[in-house]
Amino acid sequence: MKKFWTRFVANALAVVILSPTMAAQQLANRRSSPPPPGKLVDVGGWRIHLNCTGRNKPNAPTVVLEAGALGFSFDWSLVQPSVARFARVCSYDRAGHAWSDPGPAPRTMRQVAYELHTALANLNVKPPYVLVGHSMGGLRVRTFASLYPKEIAGMVLVDSSHEDSTRNFKGKRVRSRELSEGRTIPPIQTSITVADKTLSAEERQRIEKFLKRTGPPKIEAPFNRLTPRIQKMRLWALAQPQHYASNNDNSFFEAYTGEEYAEIFSARKAEDYPLGALPLIVLTRGKSELPDTEEGRQDNEERKREQLDLLRLSRNSRQIIAEVSGHDIELDDPALVVDAIREVVDAAMRHRKLIPSR
Repeated sequence: MKKFWTRFVANALAVVILSPTMAAQQLANRRSSPPPPGKLVDVGGWRIHLNCTGRNKPNAPTVVLEAGALGFSFDWSLVQPSVARFARVCSYDRAGHAWSDPGPAPRTMRQVAYELHTALANLNVKPPYVLVGHSMGGLRVRTFASLYPKEIAGMVLVDSSHEDSTRNFKGKRVRSRELSEGRTIPPIQTSITVADKTLSAEERQRIEKFLKRTGPPKIEAPFNRLTPRIQKMRLWALAQPQHYASNNDNSFFEAYTGEEYAEIFSARKAEDYPLGALPLIVLTRGKSELPDTEEGRQDNEERKREQLDLLRLSRNSRQIIAEVSGHDIELDDPALVVDAIREVVDAAMRHRKLIPSR
């Protein structure tokens, strides 16, 4: 677990110090940005980068790719080209990431889902959708499905987070839902203020404080599997200050994370199979990234139980173990992810059951 969180936090903090003396450098970085592979789509005063490739077959769903907590659209670059051969497929950058403008605060999962839905609609990418979510992106696509249930044709969860998962908090292992303070989750924002478009003095100070403990962004495994061009793009994206600021609470997750986890947990207790009989594939890593200690083994067993529990999101589901992969299956074994997406798209088009696991 320590290895996973060290890598996670290192990526989160891999941004430039936002001091007044570096304002000119920040502007230069933005001006020298690589051209976006997709389109910048206005969603209400701010723009979301949406990259759609491939062509839809008649009555075929569009595949929508949701990256993990601090991921980017191009993190799917080993998957998207192959999916584009049999379906229309869209990856995107959440507000504040890569080419996307900063969005209104707070950055809740509902807000993120609304912005993606609006971007798809404004680019005339019509439903139904097969949603693919990696890591915390799994919870985001589930939130999307809960807000727009009639638009979903199927789902692939790629080593997805679970609403009852644990995390380190102030030196203790706690369940994310237990961090809820009972606050009301704010409504979705459909417009943006000037303050939301700029970094506050507090945000600048926080970034500067944490960056004393880290160096410039770098490419580490498994992101070294990306092509040199994409690696260069990723280094640029990691160097943008809004990438860190868009994850705007001290835990490197969106604000109201505890409340949203608690809400999803309560909804699951109240209803089995919220996806009905929509095809669902749960891809689970085969290699443990946890230390070989008593605590690590217990956490690994809990993770396996959580992955099995995700099968109960749909009556039409199956699990696939990515035997050669760690957490980032889309990088370690992209062909397996492509095959899972193809299977769900085909099952959705033919209205049939998934092939049972062997």
